[in-house]
Amino acid sequence: MIELQIASKKDIPVIQSIAGKTWNITYGSILSEHQLDYMFEMMYSNESLTQQLDEGQTFYIAYDNGEPCGYVSVEKQSEEIFHLQKLYVEPKKQGTGLGKILITKIFEHAKQHSATPEHCFVELNVNRNNKALQFYQHMGMSIDRTVDIPIGEGFFMNDYIMKKQV
Repeated sequence: MIELQIASKKDIPVIQSIAGKTWNITYGSILSEHQLDYMFEMMYSNESLTQQLDEGQTFYIAYDNGEPCGYVSVEKQSEEIFHLQKLYVEPKKQGTGLGKILITKIFEHAKQHSATPEHCFVELNVNRNNKALQFYQHMGMSIDRTVDIPIGEGFFMNDYIMKKQV
């Protein structure tokens, strides 16, 4: 049985563990090894995750019979726009419906925390070559725009911004 729990700073090692199991599998064929390492440290160091939590990102960790197996995070951008920052499912749990459970939780979270629940949106960035693009489209998200975001050391995030009214 899948249970979702809101993460706190004490859960940073759990988030890092799941990220470590999924990161290279997700991006290994898209990004260079140097960029993989750079981005992982940028987004998953203790300091970075602490800052993300302090600045208002909400993380939900998925547990299957007590074992952590995925997570999702969301950040309120405005009264009506929420940004899905991260969604990762351990490889052994992919294709089981866990991703759908996690993204549905973010849609619910957005409605619950919006000043205009009848008119709120969830956005996310997805690498233009990420296989997850089809998953997000299946979940009703559509490409809103294309961006190339400099992230340091000469690297860019070459993403689509996807959006859905929830």
